[in-house]
Amino acid sequence: MSKKQLGKRLGQIVIVLIGISFLTFLLTYLAPGDPVRTMYAASGIVPSEEVMQQTREEMGLNRPFLVQYADWLTSCLRGDFGNSYSLKKPVLDLLGSRLWPTLKLSLFSMILMLLVAVPFGMLAAVNKNKWIDNLVRGFTFLGVSVPNFWVGLLLISFFCVKLKWLQVVSTDITFKSMILPAVTLAFAMSAKYTRQVRTAVLEELSQDYVTGARARGVKEWKILWLNVFPNSLLPLITMLGLSMGNLLGGTAVVEVIFSYPGLGSLAVSAITSYDYPLIQGYVLWIALIYMVINLIVDISYNFVDPRMREKR
Repeated sequence: MSKKQLGKRLGQIVIVLIGISFLTFLLTYLAPGDPVRTMYAASGIVPSEEVMQQTREEMGLNRPFLVQYADWLTSCLRGDFGNSYSLKKPVLDLLGSRLWPTLKLSLFSMILMLLVAVPFGMLAAVNKNKWIDNLVRGFTFLGVSVPNFWVGLLLISFFCVKLKWLQVVSTDITFKSMILPAVTLAFAMSAKYTRQVRTAVLEELSQDYVTGARARGVKEWKILWLNVFPNSLLPLITMLGLSMGNLLGGTAVVEVIFSYPGLGSLAVSAITSYDYPLIQGYVLWIALIYMVINLIVDISYNFVDPRMREKR
């Protein structure tokens, strides 16, 4: 990727972020409920209408929408996302403290997924239309059909309730506390990626260079791992980038089920408590992370496939 292309992509990221920030602020502005009433309710206070009106004026909630949005966006650019109504802490501090646990959980689940999807996908491709291939495809069909929350509940019932190997709720973020959430997230992803790996490997196995290598007597495992697999990485890397962004923003259900203190559970808590500053900050953060990951994936193409490098 050239410097011109990189600059263009960064400009697109800025434009998209501004659009997302505007839509997020507009939706929270139009959402039912009173932020001031919610803030006092979270503190257990029942104020008078005069106090509530004064608080609205102090917070600038009586000003026109565009003025409120401009002030909020200016504060965000300075790194100030406001304070949470329910938790009484800066939004940026709350998001920062929850990002690392969710990132660890996402990476763990991605590693588990790759350990399953890559060998199973290649095994199915090598044994196309044989019983092994049919077994793997049956597993992938099951994986994409079963919802995450149901898998999580089954794992809790079996490993926590019956076998008592793991705790249902853990106050600390340890390896044991991440096992079941990571397995739950990896289960559905493994099915999708196994299919992708199988399709990519089958496409490469039909190429002329594979036939030529076999004719020269090159061992099958060398063809598979040294030629076919590297050439199958490009679509896999694309999916990995998208999945990483989805995991960081889409682990809410799993985190709530396992009481895991990550970004997803924080977002659910913010929504149920009408914590608008926290919701706005969360959406903006996730959008930024998602686009940065996609940019990194695009840049990585140049290293994985030299043919994509442009001549300068």
